[in-house]
Amino acid sequence: MPLPPSSNISAVRRRTMGADPWFSSLSQAQREALLGATTLTHWRRGAMVYRRGDPPTAAGGGFYGLASGMIKLSTLSEDGRESIFAVLEPGSWFGELSLIDGAPRTHNATALSAVEVLLVPSESFAGLMGDLEFSHAISRLLATRTRLLFAFMEDSVLRGLRARVARRLLMIARVDSTQLLPPRRTVPLPQESLAMMLGVTRQTLSRELNAMAQEGLIALKYGHIEIISFDALERCGNQC
Repeated sequence: MPLPPSSNISAVRRRTMGADPWFSSLSQAQREALLGATTLTHWRRGAMVYRRGDPPTAAGGGFYGLASGMIKLSTLSEDGRESIFAVLEPGSWFGELSLIDGAPRTHNATALSAVEVLLVPSESFAGLMGDLEFSHAISRLLATRTRLLFAFMEDSVLRGLRARVARRLLMIARVDSTQLLPPRRTVPLPQESLAMMLGVTRQTLSRELNAMAQEGLIALKYGHIEIISFDALERCGNQC
């Protein structure tokens, strides 16, 4: 369960959300309407913002904006193995799919640290969708996610593991869901989480990362990976 909510949207949180290209593409009026519909909620590390199978109208359900901390989107197999789809960072918006089709949540959203989440209740989201321009913006958000999904499917079928590792590092460096921000050199993700994203063991991933480090593409640091050469990593993603 979340900690007690607050309705205060500080200037710092506004700047955090404004750094997201999707949010910043909205008109000023739409941004204010969206933020005005939110309640600031706090979640402890390990808490689940929602679970796979939850109805979108459940208590605490809605459209979410991550104001601070990190959240993983994942699912568990029957034997307990975890697959991570994405790790969200501050500025990300998520949870719209089930609000659009009314179907249960398709995955778990779990706090990887203490997080602050802007919650737009489902009824408020429905009201915002009555604005044609806002509904078009949500369509663009869904289109971006669909393109990423097709890219993941292509990688898993057509590319070797080294290329998949390179392409996923580049995608995370460009901030997963937007792919519009200037890429950063630091990928703030433990190797275990990256392995779960790629569907391989930690040991298999470690071999690939060490080989890439020896070739000067990346540097392995405690708790994160540093990209040394974007050009070389791009070539590896296309040719390895």
